[in-house]
Amino acid sequence: MSRVDAAPAGSRPAQTPGDTYLLVGSDARDDLTAAERKELGTGSADGRRTDSIMLIHVPSGGGKSAIISIPRDSYMPIPGHGSNKVNAAYSIGGPQLLVETLEQVTDLRIDGYLEIGFGGFASVVNSLGGVDICVPFTMKDKFAHINLKKGCQTLDGKNALGFVRARHSDPRGDIGRAERQRQFLGAIMKGAATPSTVLNPFRYWSFTHTAAQAVGVGKDTSLKDAANILLAMRGASNDSTLSLTVPLQDLGYRTRAGLAVKWDSERAKALFTMLREDQPLEAPPAGTDGKPSGG
Repeated sequence: MSRVDAAPAGSRPAQTPGDTYLLVGSDARDDLTAAERKELGTGSADGRRTDSIMLIHVPSGGGKSAIISIPRDSYMPIPGHGSNKVNAAYSIGGPQLLVETLEQVTDLRIDGYLEIGFGGFASVVNSLGGVDICVPFTMKDKFAHINLKKGCQTLDGKNALGFVRARHSDPRGDIGRAERQRQFLGAIMKGAATPSTVLNPFRYWSFTHTAAQAVGVGKDTSLKDAANILLAMRGASNDSTLSLTVPLQDLGYRTRAGLAVKWDSERAKALFTMLREDQPLEAPPAGTDGKPSGG
């Protein structure tokens, strides 16, 4: 796998009992031919931005891991560059500035980093022979180059990429897209672990080698960290991993950078405090904390 320098310089938040990782889907197109760009409908924009940003928290105890989507239009301070949408941090300063920005806003130490681009994403899906997804509603989106019917179906690399990128065809915009991205993470890990993949040497070789070539891993991200991230992603398919979006207040927040997403500061701060202190995000079953079921 290629190594990415994602650790920012200077002072950083203290280590926490649990581990927090950053998973990024970038719109990098520099490894795609003109024909591949046309087939995947990625366009030809210059530069690199983040189409998806997720924090993955793995607690030190026995609680559930959590995948937390950060809308790419979230408005926040970017160190040395004023306030802007969070995906501008990646565009301006790459992984290092994105990590620094999120650490500053959340006061959470980011312990590891994984990144995948457009071409790598489609290749990984195709190496599995497609991924089974239940499309929540009919999605016809010319910007994402898809025309998908509602219902469960197998998506190839092109349609899977459109499924996780589409927002114009989703009435919830980026929020709906973030939910579909988390849904897809669980589906692709579930597909990777099925007997049809693991027991088929040709498909397994294709998947593992394609994934290794497609994914960029932080220089300080260990094998244990990578395993934690993959296990948390797999848990999204069976609800053993919590799937959520950072608390939001305004999806049409007017800023000098255009319409952006404003977090619910109080609730977001409470969420990140719970993660920092390794508190469980899910309430215990009724009656297990010594209180009556309705207490």
